[in-house]
This record gives sequence, structure tokens and C-alpha cells, in this order.
Amino acid sequence: MDLGIAGKKAIICASSRGLGRGCAEALAQAGCDIVLNGRNEAVLSHTAEALKTRYNVAISAIAADVSTAQGQKAILAACPEPDILVNNNGGPPRKDYTELDRAAMLDGVVQNLVTPIELIQAVLPGMTSRGFGRIVNITSLSVRMPIEGLDLSSGARAGLTAFLAGVCRQVAGKGVTINNLLPGKMDTDRLKGGLEREAEQTGKTLEEVRQGSAEQIPAGRFGTADEFGQTCAFLCSTHAGYLTGQNVLLDGGLYPAAF
Repeated sequence: MDLGIAGKKAIICASSRGLGRGCAEALAQAGCDIVLNGRNEAVLSHTAEALKTRYNVAISAIAADVSTAQGQKAILAACPEPDILVNNNGGPPRKDYTELDRAAMLDGVVQNLVTPIELIQAVLPGMTSRGFGRIVNITSLSVRMPIEGLDLSSGARAGLTAFLAGVCRQVAGKGVTINNLLPGKMDTDRLKGGLEREAEQTGKTLEEVRQGSAEQIPAGRFGTADEFGQTCAFLCSTHAGYLTGQNVLLDGGLYPAAF
């Protein structure tokens, strides 16, 4: 399917690997010029070279912490008038709520609530004036259902969801959509780290833990960055102009609900 966004400019935060990279790959495949972002320069450079080799689009790579004012400034300098913004950032480490101090809580809120709002504030005026914009926020299944140890991440991301519920409706009539992608158990480094910790705690092998975790999912497997990215690309397409303010679950049926 032609997504109708060839030549559009896209900023994808935290896109050197994992789900962010999946989104960058899919948008590059759709013909978008891409601004990649990550904190590890070596990994970021490797990803940029891979995309340049594979796709005939412009690829820029900005090594920066998107949670900082300096990082945001560098990213926006590389693409002052983006048509697409994919907000993504690492979540706080898994930790029981009793172990969280004020500094940790503030840091989590900055990463997963304040940062995406700041970037949206920066890009929305241009999008609305041009009559086209797509904003996709990568949040989490934990916005819908509790995940042990991710209370801070869940709270910040749920706050972002509520904040944008009103904003998206203010700009819907100007050709701009804002939607959220909620990943479940995706086959990424973050998932692998959690499975490794569980293996250490239980004495099981990593493969046993992987299999047990996958069996909890109705689909019987973990999701991939590729299928996640393709879903993101569709939300950014011209075909999704009537889709806004939605929380799209990619969880293989793990969340047990009819609505």
C-alpha cells in the first residue's frame, strides 16, 4: 500500500534500536526523510548507515538525550518543520513503588510526560499551518493494565495520554492527528533484560522463561519491531487522517477486554 507520505519529514526519538528503529525503518520504507535520535553514538551511526544503504531517503542522526533542552534543540535544528513526530523514550527501570524517591519520580515524569509534551508544543504550530501533521506517542500496555514494578512509567504515560486527549481534538480540524501506540511484550532488549532477571531469580533457564512468558500471550509469541513500525507508519499515513485520539494496542491479545 502506498501510504502517501513519500517526501515527508519525520523525527523519530530514541530510534537507534528497538521499537523506535522499527518505526524509522517503516517510515523510511514509505519514502520519508528521517531524523534518527539516540544516546549511543556507535549504535546510532550503525543504524543510520543501515537505513542509508537500504532506502533512497535522507537520513540524519542526532546523538542527544531527548529529555534535555539541549537535545531537543539539536533534534529540531536538524528538522525545523517535521511533518511527522514519533515520541519515544526509555522508561524508568523496573522498581517497586516503595523504592522510589522524589528524584526518581521527577526523572520518570520528565522522560515520559514532559518531554513528549515539549516536543509537541514545538512542532504543532508548523503542522497546523501547513495543514498536515502526524504525531505518534509510544507509550505502553501498562497504561491499560498494571505491570509490576512499572508504576512510575505507567503513571507518567497515562498522564501523557490524558493530557493529549484534549489537545488532539483541538488540532484535528487542521489536518493533524495525535495517536498512541501501546506495545505489549515486544522482542526487544528491554524485554530480554526483564527475562534475564526473572531467570536469575527463579533459577530457570532463559529459554524456559521466554517460553513461559510467550505462552501467556494469546498469539503465542512476542511482537516484533518490524510489525510495530509498520503500524506506526500506517498511523502516519494519509489514509489515517480520520483516526485521532486513539490508543492502539499491539499486544497479541494479552489485554483481556472487549472494549
